[in-house]
Amino acid sequence: MDMLWNWLIQLGDRFYTAFFAADRWKLYLSGLGNTLSITLGAICISTVLGMLLCLMKISRHKVLRAPAKAYIDIIRGIPVVVQLMIIYFVVLASWTNKTAVGIIAFAINSAAYTAEIFRSGINSVDSGQMEAGRSLGLSNTQTMWHIIFPQAIKNCLPTYTSEFIVLVKETAVVGYIGMTDLTKAYSTVQSRTMDPLPPLLIIAVVYFIITKILSIVFSYMERRLRESDRR
Repeated sequence: MDMLWNWLIQLGDRFYTAFFAADRWKLYLSGLGNTLSITLGAICISTVLGMLLCLMKISRHKVLRAPAKAYIDIIRGIPVVVQLMIIYFVVLASWTNKTAVGIIAFAINSAAYTAEIFRSGINSVDSGQMEAGRSLGLSNTQTMWHIIFPQAIKNCLPTYTSEFIVLVKETAVVGYIGMTDLTKAYSTVQSRTMDPLPPLLIIAVVYFIITKILSIVFSYMERRLRESDRR
């Protein structure tokens, strides 16, 4: 019993050293802020860009389909960390705002996947819905906006949720461009304390809390949408 008690005291001291000593909690807080900023900024841009790419890819015009298909194929075929370094060290080498670079890099990457999510959602809607809209006198655009899109959003929301959660975890590679995210905070603390366990568990818990909150929020949205269908 005494050995267990002593082990718990030592473990508590290790966590205190990894989080509170020398105000190291500020590193985690700064890393969390950067992680959330990049994630939220990237998902907003990628949602808009992804929808545009989706509409281009399902267009009847080859001049629109070809660039969208090429973009999606290229982006999905290159690791996100490689894209991040290309954008930071080559494309936007003159930029000093690393947060903005991170947002753009992850938005460009996520847009390719978001486009496919939206496309699958639209394709899952029965083709008769478009015909029904046209028979009511609606144009293709009006039918798409008022009939197809609302149903497609419900169909693709679970996959969109997964993409959002994946994006949160993918931001862990921003340390490659010298940004302090949660993973970089761990690396910094570990190098100072020479004890990897406490900081690793701390950032693991933080990542879990973020993703769990996102899951709860989107699950609530799904339930609300299902309830609206029953009315």
